[in-house]
Amino acid sequence: MELLEYQVKEWFGKIGIPVLPSQRIDHPTDLKRLKIPYPIVLKSQVYTGERAKAGGVRFVETTIDAIAAAQTIFNLPIWGELPEVILGESQYIGEKEFYLAVVLDTAVCRPVLLGGTEADIDWESPGQKMHHVVVEQEFSAFYARRLALKMGLRGKLIQSVSSVVDKMYQLFIQKDLDLVEISPLAVNASGEVMALNGKVSINERAIGRHPDLEEIAVKTANRHGRSTINPQLGNWDGLELHGKIGILANGTGSMMATLDLVTSAGGKPGSCLNLRHALLTDVSPTTFCDRLAKGLNFLAADKSVQVILLNLIGGVTETKEVAQIISNFMQQDNREVQSASVACSTKTRRGHHFPRLVVRIAGSEFAAAQKLLGRLNTKPDALIVLENLDEAVATSVSFTKRDG
Repeated sequence: MELLEYQVKEWFGKIGIPVLPSQRIDHPTDLKRLKIPYPIVLKSQVYTGERAKAGGVRFVETTIDAIAAAQTIFNLPIWGELPEVILGESQYIGEKEFYLAVVLDTAVCRPVLLGGTEADIDWESPGQKMHHVVVEQEFSAFYARRLALKMGLRGKLIQSVSSVVDKMYQLFIQKDLDLVEISPLAVNASGEVMALNGKVSINERAIGRHPDLEEIAVKTANRHGRSTINPQLGNWDGLELHGKIGILANGTGSMMATLDLVTSAGGKPGSCLNLRHALLTDVSPTTFCDRLAKGLNFLAADKSVQVILLNLIGGVTETKEVAQIISNFMQQDNREVQSASVACSTKTRRGHHFPRLVVRIAGSEFAAAQKLLGRLNTKPDALIVLENLDEAVATSVSFTKRDG
């Protein structure tokens, strides 16, 4: 489960991470009572990415322009999602921008500090732009300073960036989070740093331990529960779309990137699910394989989905288990399977609607996964395993065009 930007900024401010003066806007008329000086930037508060490209970020200098821009943003769907809130924020002129994150690395079961000298990181090939420090023992300022030095920072920037990383880690631990991200962390001409945008991913298993997180989870579930096609989608961290290519990914960023690539390649994305988190209000422990099995059946129950594109980026620590889940799923072809969109006791015949499966795995586990999945006895082109995401997307789109 992820927070909206205005919620992230509230958490940042409370823990001491520098953020700009801002104000929550629930209606365009709220701008008549704006408490921050112009010029300002208005940002659509949605869970999807690509806000700026879609027109969900507007710079304004007067109240009249702000009200007009807010009316446009409130009525602008971004990947099918309309904002209920807009964030009004002071403008900031930065000379440099960095990327910072604290993330739980499930492969080593330790927190990892990430830092990049550019805010816009290409996650397919981060190369030398991304630096990391594994927190192997009790956290101290040493780890944050080590990351700053790895990033090549000098002078006062070492201390200011280290201080931000230190507070990000405090927030990460206090709230039992999976991810705390700042992108970008801007630096102005005076050397002051400012978190211009941020992301927080909440560990579903931690929700029950934090009353404030439980309250947010319920509100988020209610917001996403307004599904017009399948009410069950409201319990997932995902998007309800109506195309032929269903998307499963192990992270919001990879899910949105895959969706964008499918669209750019001329494909029509169907519903997209983030397997990093399952039901927003489910506080009981679940594994990635549990979520994978449920996600596959969920998308297969949608007769409009012709191809399921599974994009796994990063360490897949349960390669054999993942292969077994996929094997079990493929064996359901032409058999009755439980529909994810109806009650547990109801079943539906998918027949020839059973979708093809294109599996993309990036990382050191690709060879092992390809070997395991290659042993499966499937129909021709029913299961394709690839390492390159562009190739996986192109294959998925070609299937939908060929099948009509």
